Amino acid sequence: MRDRPFREDRWRPAARDLRWLLDRGYPRQPALAFVGNHFQLHQGERDLLYRGIFRRDQARARRARRVRLRDLAGRGLAIDGHNVLITLESALRGRPLLVADDGFVRDVSRVFRRFRPTDRTRAAWGLVGACLRDHPPAEVLVVLDAPLPRSGELAGRIRRWMREAGIPGEVRAVRRPEGVLAAFDGVAATADSVVLDRHPALLDLAGHIIRRRLRVRPWRMPR
Repeated sequence: MRDRPFREDRWRPAARDLRWLLDRGYPRQPALAFVGNHFQLHQGERDLLYRGIFRRDQARARRARRVRLRDLAGRGLAIDGHNVLITLESALRGRPLLVADDGFVRDVSRVFRRFRPTDRTRAAWGLVGACLRDHPPAEVLVVLDAPLPRSGELAGRIRRWMREAGIPGEVRAVRRPEGVLAAFDGVAATADSVVLDRHPALLDLAGHIIRRRLRVRPWRMPR
């Protein structure tokens, strides 16, 4: 079944209304359901709002903890493997991407639980590896979501790719990646909201690659 088009005349005013409700303390899920029903949004448009709209104070706090690639010198880097690779693969496939209120680039493909490593996964990791070679951190930890299909196979592939590229580091598949990432003593590369609200040093690695290396311009949320 073909993806349904995103209707800007509906999702853009809905985004403003959702932000207004969140800023006034309304719970996220009921507020999204109310706005989605009011504007008769389809599931893809609701996903766009869910991943792109946040309370203003929450978005500001996340932005304030962002670091740049050139700030990695002498610091460890933990990479949310599935999060970063799925976002990059979406960019390589030409799927919709957005810059959320918190400044992090996200995909809206709903592919997460259906993700399987493919040839594009190798291409996506190649982009990550190029960034790590240009801005080498003190150490690299790639964290994968163990419950996802073929995560062990993907871990083995990334270990091999890192060895071939001369990138020292560790790859781990764990049941709760957000816990490992949030506790990491260094910089966390992810767009996962749980980690973004808990970790003191955040890197939008996928967003940097998408905008600076792939020259893709994601959608921006209306103000």
